[in-house]
Amino acid sequence: MTTKAGTTAPVLGTRALNRATLARQLLLRRAAMSAEAAVAHLVGLQAQNVKPPYYALAARLDGFTPEDLSAPMADRRVARLVTMRSTIHTHTADDCLTLRPLVQAARDRELNTFRKGLTGVDLDRLAVLARELVEAEPRTMGQLREALLAQWPDADPQALSVAARCLLPLVQVTPRGLWGQSGQVTLTTAEHWLGRPARPAPAPEDTVLRYLAAFGPASVKDMQTWAGLTRLRDAFERLRPRLVVFRDANGTELFDLPDAPRPDPDTPAPPRFLPEFDNLLLSHADRTRLVPPEHKGRTWRKNQAYRVLLVDGFVAGLWKLEDDALVVEPFDRLPAKQRDEVVAEGGRMLATMHAEAAYDIRFGTVRD
Repeated sequence: MTTKAGTTAPVLGTRALNRATLARQLLLRRAAMSAEAAVAHLVGLQAQNVKPPYYALAARLDGFTPEDLSAPMADRRVARLVTMRSTIHTHTADDCLTLRPLVQAARDRELNTFRKGLTGVDLDRLAVLARELVEAEPRTMGQLREALLAQWPDADPQALSVAARCLLPLVQVTPRGLWGQSGQVTLTTAEHWLGRPARPAPAPEDTVLRYLAAFGPASVKDMQTWAGLTRLRDAFERLRPRLVVFRDANGTELFDLPDAPRPDPDTPAPPRFLPEFDNLLLSHADRTRLVPPEHKGRTWRKNQAYRVLLVDGFVAGLWKLEDDALVVEPFDRLPAKQRDEVVAEGGRMLATMHAEAAYDIRFGTVRD
């Protein structure tokens, strides 16, 4: 394949892409960095549920404990809000105030799907009123919906709350999101919670560079899948002189940072226990670098994602915690050496995340 610069792009095979992505994702070897630094490097952690960000960091960081993420969340150095792909992510405070403006176009598209239920609603006024409500006192979505419905009784209640969420950067306040604590989803604005104003959205090129550092090498379509955005081709083209270009086995053009790690395809990849909705599996249009074709679709059922086991860098099964056991469910029979490695990694994960409990580790039959 010849690139637009007129040179032939080298091919990266599936294992080469796998090892490069795992290296960026801190999954080839655990990193000695703080939880806050890892959240920044990974450009956020998928956080539709409370626990996944903690498991995600346990798989990636050396010496991690749940308090390492819970403490900066309690101190408002990280927070939870809707960003990429219209889903909740855990972000650093800086990213809360910049990435949300970057993906606002996607929130606008989401809002358009609810326009029928917003007939007669002044959206500018709704945004002002909703901000006043949640900044006066953090509110649940139900409380916010009820207050807005008093102003527009003929509107669709769900559409009103969706509009508030799309128009404003609403963060989930603690104790929601803290390890070992509980709390319903209660919202205020990012600016109010973090104590400083939103900043202008970064140039798309800046986010392209961060995406490649965490998920590359990658295509334009890969990044669009990760961000939930369209029309990013121009940003990649402006960066082309600063990037290196490869292609995959199908001829798709892949961009990368010149100095980013691209380990040898035979580099060992230890087993890793990943949470449901881990961004590793949600951030490329073509996921074959991580999911073997024969296992495509086996980590999901309808809208529910399962917890995933990586063996030799690829999705190889599922796992779950029962009352007294970590149950590992491989898709295929594992050789004895790999089973021993999985057990060792499972023990490490349990010691990190559940030191106070006693769990057996056993192998089960994968769900159909």
